Amino acid sequence: MAAKINEAHDHIAKAEKYLRTSFMKWKPDYDSAASEYSKAAVAFKNAKMLEEAKEAYLQEAEAHTNNKTLFHAAKALEAAGMMLKDMQRIPEAIQYIERASMMYVENGTPDTAALALDRAGKLIESQDLAKAVDLYQKAASVFENEDRLRQAVEMLGKSSRLLVRQHKLDEAAVSIQKEKNMYKEIENYPTCFKKTSAQVLVHLHRNDFVAADKCVRESYSLPGFSGSEDCIALEQLLQGYDEQDEDQVHRVCNSPLFKYMDNDYAKLSISLRVPGGGKKKKAPAADAAEGGAGAGEADEDEYAGGLC
Repeated sequence: MAAKINEAHDHIAKAEKYLRTSFMKWKPDYDSAASEYSKAAVAFKNAKMLEEAKEAYLQEAEAHTNNKTLFHAAKALEAAGMMLKDMQRIPEAIQYIERASMMYVENGTPDTAALALDRAGKLIESQDLAKAVDLYQKAASVFENEDRLRQAVEMLGKSSRLLVRQHKLDEAAVSIQKEKNMYKEIENYPTCFKKTSAQVLVHLHRNDFVAADKCVRESYSLPGFSGSEDCIALEQLLQGYDEQDEDQVHRVCNSPLFKYMDNDYAKLSISLRVPGGGKKKKAPAADAAEGGAGAGEADEDEYAGGLC
């Protein structure tokens, strides 16, 4: 352990020497200094001195920035963020990863920027859902600007699910519509059908039957939607909801088509209730039993005064 710490300090000393100027050396040697800071960071990390490792990575990033090698500066910032993650300082870690992503974009490597934002979203998701949504949306925008729609829509999907989890249903409805538009653009129509189901569940939880119905009507323009399993189930769901038929809504929402959606949407399906508590249709056997009981009561009343 002590050997690693001494090794790290030796690398720091060398880096500082490379940065010094003199009468014969007019410019700092940023490239060599960055290399030494990187070696120092690794040595500190191996010695379990994570705070010192983070600082060394930040000094490496600064040297690369001064040397105008932005890609390597961004990599060093990400590494500093990972040290903070290992110290359970996730919000601080996210700040460095976001800075790194901006450098990647500036460097002309937007795909790397989007992937960094995706990683940051996964890191913060368990602590701050709103921040995770923000990071996934930023990643989606970067991918979309590069016409990488398949990757963009994947990020949007993560964002939509987290918005539903936070019960931010108005924002979720907008996000799902954007997803659906992208899937339509890349001609992935079966997934468009699934997104229509998600839209309908969100709108019904918003108590907006008109918006839910509109989503289904608009989906008839998608090739293969009319007569599909998704179409039939959604028509039955809307009919049951409109007629306040609790049994029909329960039956559709508990069908495999809805139960095996992504977990956040499946929860919406299971918890959906019709307005006003709904009404349940009486079973024929129950009606008959009630009728029989009523007849018996009538007979009793007829002979209540005895036989004359």
